[in-house]
Amino acid sequence: MSYATGQMSTAATAQRAVAVRRRPPLCYNGCMCELEYEEPLFRPPSEAASLILQATIGCSHNRCAFCSMYQTKKFRVRPSAELRAEIATARRALGPDVGRVFLADGDAMCLSTRRLVEILDAVRASFPRLQRVSAYANARDILHKSDTELTELRQRKLKLLYLGLESGDDFTLTAIEKGATVDQIVTAVQRARAAGMATSVMVLIGLAGRERSLEHARLSAAAINRMEPEFTALLTYTPVPGSPLFERIARGDFELPGPRESIAEIREFVKNLDCRTYFTCNHASNYLPLTGRLPTSKRHLLELLDAGAAGAIALKPEFLRGL
Repeated sequence: MSYATGQMSTAATAQRAVAVRRRPPLCYNGCMCELEYEEPLFRPPSEAASLILQATIGCSHNRCAFCSMYQTKKFRVRPSAELRAEIATARRALGPDVGRVFLADGDAMCLSTRRLVEILDAVRASFPRLQRVSAYANARDILHKSDTELTELRQRKLKLLYLGLESGDDFTLTAIEKGATVDQIVTAVQRARAAGMATSVMVLIGLAGRERSLEHARLSAAAINRMEPEFTALLTYTPVPGSPLFERIARGDFELPGPRESIAEIREFVKNLDCRTYFTCNHASNYLPLTGRLPTSKRHLLELLDAGAAGAIALKPEFLRGL
C-alpha cells in the first residue's frame, strides 16, 4: 500500500528504527490482547476496531516516491506457524466474538492464494462469528490471481480491499514510481469487485503538483468512474521526511497546490465524478471535511467546496492537519 489512510504511530515514529515490542493493539469487547507487532504499524481509520494480524512485514513494492511508511522495514512474509500461534493467542484473549480482522502490513495480497487460504481458514476457525477480513492491496497482486482464486478468497470472507489509485494521470503515476498504470489499477478493481469483494480506492490531492492539479483531478475522477468502487477516499498529500518527493519539494523542484488550490482540485474531481460510490474527504490531512453518497450528494458537496473556496467556511489550519 502506498500511504497511510490512518496510522497507529506518528510520522516521526515512522522514521525511527524498527522496534519489535509487545503492546495491546486494541480493546475488543472489553478484553485486551497483547500481540507482537513490528512497528510502525498502519491501518485504515475504518479498521480501528479490527483485530490486526501482520501477515507480512513491510511493503513488497516500497518505491513510491511520496511514501516513507515502510522504509525502515525489509519486506518479508511471516512464517505460517508464527501467524497461527498469534491467531491462537488472540482467540484465548478475545474469545470467539471477533467480527473483523485486518491483514497488515502494506500488501498481504502479495501472498499466494494457498497461503492466504491457510490464514483465512485459521481466522474463521478461531472466530466463528467473523463478519469480514480486509487488507491493503495493489494492482499487481490482484492481477496475478485468477478470477477463480479471487472468488475463493471472497468465499473465505476476504470481503474488502483498500487500494491506492493515487492519481488517474499516468504521467503522475510514472513520476511517483507507482509501479502500475491507470488501466492496470482500474482492471484490478473491476476484477476484485466481479469476485464479490468491496473496494475502497484512495486518491491523493496535490500529488501531481500545482502544474497538473486540475488534470490530475479530472483523470482521477474518470478512473474512479470506470472502477465504481464502493468507497472513494480523498486525502491531501502531506510531504513526509525520508521520501523522494519530500526531497524534491525541499530542493524547490516540485511545488504543491496551496489550500484553496487544493479545494479547487477537489471540486474538479467531484464535478467529474458520476459513479455510485460513498465519497469521503474527511481524513486529518484534508483542509475541508466532506462525506456523501454520490451521485445523490454531488450538488451539496460542490456547494460546500464553493463556500470553502470563497472563505464562507473556514479551512483547517496547517497546524491541525496531519497524516
